Amino acid sequence: MKAMVLAAGLGKRLRPITDTTPKPLLEVRGKSLIEHHLERLRVAGIQDVVINLHHLGDQIQSRLRDGARLGVNISYSFETELLETGGGIKKALPMLGDSPFLVTSADTYLDFDLGRLPKKLPSGMLGLLVMTNNPPHHPDGDYSPDENSILRLDGDKLTYTGTGMLHPDLVRDVPDSVFMLRKVFDEAVNAGKFLGIEHDGVWCDVGTESRLSQLRKMLDQSA
Repeated sequence: MKAMVLAAGLGKRLRPITDTTPKPLLEVRGKSLIEHHLERLRVAGIQDVVINLHHLGDQIQSRLRDGARLGVNISYSFETELLETGGGIKKALPMLGDSPFLVTSADTYLDFDLGRLPKKLPSGMLGLLVMTNNPPHHPDGDYSPDENSILRLDGDKLTYTGTGMLHPDLVRDVPDSVFMLRKVFDEAVNAGKFLGIEHDGVWCDVGTESRLSQLRKMLDQSA
């Protein structure tokens, strides 16, 4: 299985920090956020990784290079125009191939064991999302798993962690080149084609300086 790490965002809510440092390179517990993700991918046996780049992408490429230092093989998908999460994946499909792939957001911290994910998606499914309890900044959640782990738009919702497995068909035929994943996620969930798997460990969407500070403090205390 290949993986795509989404690393092209602007990090507007973390300005002025992200005026000079891309959010994926912010460090927690002695390593950048994106390096934590790459190490977890390697441990799970996933070596071929595509990273999309836009804002300060040269810094990310300079730090990671071809990935050999981290035990992975990195290819880069460069976006001269920011394509958002869905458009970025669609542009990278030629590099990802025709099989389901793992996707993760570089501006998150997640201690989920990627080995829990299946080797392939069940027939007819377009995705499997790692879900967790709703954080204070997102109390309403995103989707709720039913008794068969199929995600629904109603019910007691959990929050999507930014990590999951996706089938290329999810975005392949979207006519737009710039679009958010949430659009195609909602459509697939409404069609009953998305599964969820629950994570009760550490997860943080590093979207603000306050959350970054809280994550650093929590990880330092648990070291």
